Amino acid sequence: MSRFFSAARAALVPYTPGEQPKDMRYIKLNTNESPFPPSEKAQKMAAEAASFLQLYPDPTCSALHKALADLYGLAPEEVLCTNGSDEILNFAFMAFCDAKTPAVFADITYGFYEVFADLHGVPYQKKPLCEDFSINIEDYCQNNATIFLANPNAPTGIALKREQIERILQANPDHVVVIDEAYVDFGAESCVPLVRAYDNLLVTQTFSKSRSMAGARLGCGIASRALIADLNTIKYATNPYNINAMTMAAGLGVLADEAYTQKNCKAIIENRVYMTAELQKLGFTVIPSSTNFVFAAHKQVPGSEIYRRLRENGILVRHFDNPRITAYNRITIGTRADMETLAATMRKILEETL
Repeated sequence: MSRFFSAARAALVPYTPGEQPKDMRYIKLNTNESPFPPSEKAQKMAAEAASFLQLYPDPTCSALHKALADLYGLAPEEVLCTNGSDEILNFAFMAFCDAKTPAVFADITYGFYEVFADLHGVPYQKKPLCEDFSINIEDYCQNNATIFLANPNAPTGIALKREQIERILQANPDHVVVIDEAYVDFGAESCVPLVRAYDNLLVTQTFSKSRSMAGARLGCGIASRALIADLNTIKYATNPYNINAMTMAAGLGVLADEAYTQKNCKAIIENRVYMTAELQKLGFTVIPSSTNFVFAAHKQVPGSEIYRRLRENGILVRHFDNPRITAYNRITIGTRADMETLAATMRKILEETL
C-alpha cells in the first residue's frame, strides 16, 4: 500500500470474490451465477437503453421501483434498488450501525458483513453456528444490536423458517433486523410479507442469482417507508446515480418475464436434487440446501484436494480455508449437462485417489 493510505483503513481485510480465471475455459461452479442467460425481454430492453447512454439514468429508479413494488404488492416507497445487493447491505451498515449500535451475524456466513463492519468502524459479534451448521435463533434475540442474517445462509445453504425470523423480529423491536435473501427463490420462505407487520425489518434481495443478472449488478431493499427513507438518505449522500440505464432497463425486462425466472428456478432445484443424490452415492455428506448451490464434504478426501483436482479437470468450485468448513466445497448448481460432467469427473477423481 502507499504511504498515503489512511491508517484507519490499513488493517482492512477485503472480501475475496470467487476466482474468474481467463487461462482456459472452465465449467464455472464457484460463484453461484445462473447457468441461464438473462430473459430475452431483459436483453432487448437493455440494448434499447444503450442508445441513450449520453444521458444520466433516472436517480429515483421510479419505473423499476414501481415494477418491483407491483410484484410484491407494496408501494414504491417501500422499495429501494441498488448496485447489487452488496450496496444495500453497505447502506444498512452506514444507516443502522455505529459505535453505540453494533452488528451481529453468524461466524460462518456471507463474508461481506465483517468487511462492511470493519470498513465503517462498527463493533460486531459473530455467533457460532450449531454443530450441524444451522443457526440458533436464540443467539439473535435481545442483542441490543443490528442483526444481519443471510436466509438461506451461505455457504451452508440452510434456511430458517419465516416464523423463526418472526421470533427474532419480535425479540428486537428497537433494532433493525436485516434478512439477506440472495438465494430465497430456490426453496426458502421470503420475509417480504412481514415488511408491513414489522417496522424493524429490512429484506435485501439480488437479481444476480435467480434472475440471471450477476453481470448487471442490481439488488434491492424492501422495508417500511421510514427505513427506506433512511437508506435513501445514505444513497443520495454517496451515489445518487447508483444504477446505470442499461441495468435499470434489464431489470424492468426481467420483472416483465417472471415466468422465465420461475422456469429457471425450477430447473435449478431439479438439478440440485440430482446432484445431491449423485454426490451422496460417491460418499459425500451434503448439507440440505435451499439455494442454487450445495455444500459437500467427502468422508475420506480433503476438500482442498477435491477442489484442486476438479480445477485440473476444468471445473471450478469454491473452497474456504475456515477450519470449521475446510472439509467442504461449495458447488454451484448448473445445467443438467454441467452436473453430469461434474458427477463423472468426481467419480474419476475418487477412483484415482482412493
